[in-house]
Amino acid sequence: MLFEVQQTFYLLLPLLGGAITTGLCIKFDLLSNLLYPLDFNLTFRKRRLFGKNKTIRGLVFLPIGTALMFMLQAMVFHNTPSLKALELFDYSTVNPLLFGLLFGLAAIVSELPNSFLKRQLDISSGTSGKGFWLPVFYIFDQIDILVGIWLVLSLVMPVTIKQVIISIVLVFVIHQVITTIGYFLGMRHTIR
Repeated sequence: MLFEVQQTFYLLLPLLGGAITTGLCIKFDLLSNLLYPLDFNLTFRKRRLFGKNKTIRGLVFLPIGTALMFMLQAMVFHNTPSLKALELFDYSTVNPLLFGLLFGLAAIVSELPNSFLKRQLDISSGTSGKGFWLPVFYIFDQIDILVGIWLVLSLVMPVTIKQVIISIVLVFVIHQVITTIGYFLGMRHTIR
């Protein structure tokens, strides 16, 4: 079981690259002209589609970060036997830049339905709501990226329920750690 957890962690490692590049953009206010909302301020039922936190900058930089990390895995780590042993598919069989960009884009796109639903329920951007909705959206806010990621990964490998469950637990726990560290380093606006 420990080895499967290590393999799944390694498989999802590009997300760390995406988090780092996005965090650096926030900390150093890089390309703030790209902070335009993805929903272009459009509304449905007099409510924003996605809200202010889903921006063009995030759409650009998260995939760049995931691509850079995936390229590191495919071009450097793949040649290290102990790390290659963690691969759940042969990284040399895909274009690392394109696959990494697709990986990151899938993560971003997977967040949009959750954001849309929260806006329609009058839950503000960056929050998880109140009452019944608080635990539901708090948990889903941490793991919604996995929907698209597993769809992309299914293009290159068989996906098992066990891997999906491990990924849910890993991403939920690691998200707590990364957001807390990111907040204290000035790479996130909220600790949540």
